[in-house]
Amino acid sequence: MIDSLPIILLGLSFNYMNMLWYEVEIQLLEDQRASFNYEPDTLFYGSSSIRQWTTLADDFKGLKPVNLGFGGSTLAACAWFFDRITDGFQPERIVVYAGDNDLADGRHPQEVAISFKYLADCVMARYGPIPCYFISLKPSIARWGLIAQFKYANELLADAIKGSHQNWHWVDIFTPMLNVKGQPEVSYFNADGLHLNDEGYRLWSSVLLDTLNPK
Repeated sequence: MIDSLPIILLGLSFNYMNMLWYEVEIQLLEDQRASFNYEPDTLFYGSSSIRQWTTLADDFKGLKPVNLGFGGSTLAACAWFFDRITDGFQPERIVVYAGDNDLADGRHPQEVAISFKYLADCVMARYGPIPCYFISLKPSIARWGLIAQFKYANELLADAIKGSHQNWHWVDIFTPMLNVKGQPEVSYFNADGLHLNDEGYRLWSSVLLDTLNPK
């Protein structure tokens, strides 16, 4: 069980010195807030899979989105910086993608689940039970060697959302990104085998819009 993990796991995920690495990008996100000429209704938050979503404004224009992704971020970092990055926003909903980098950095899937709990607590403390959407960890080519950890982390996150966080919604992009052989579909990725190309983002937009606007 997650609650039985040694407290040292929290120190591994929420290490102050590790968080200093993100400081420049965090300050840029804080500075951009003053330049907005609209009040965003939807916060897209997370790692470079969010930050590099260049078509996000058009894909979700009816939801008045803002891109608050920062490169290389872990789910632990998203929890750590949440209050700073979201300061001044009053969204109607939040969309999150993170956790991919935690596993690549050697973190255990249970640490990812702990970081999610901290993030969910931060959201609740600031905004109350607004609708939140967690995009499942993706099955990338570059990190296929860690696929067992990715699957386990997704199971833990989905179970946590279903069991303890009723305002959160699980968005499964893992399954749609697999080909008929059960491996990552190459056409969704850039040459690095990690980040999405335009076709990959079109898939994410379609899956996410189906969840945001259920028929």
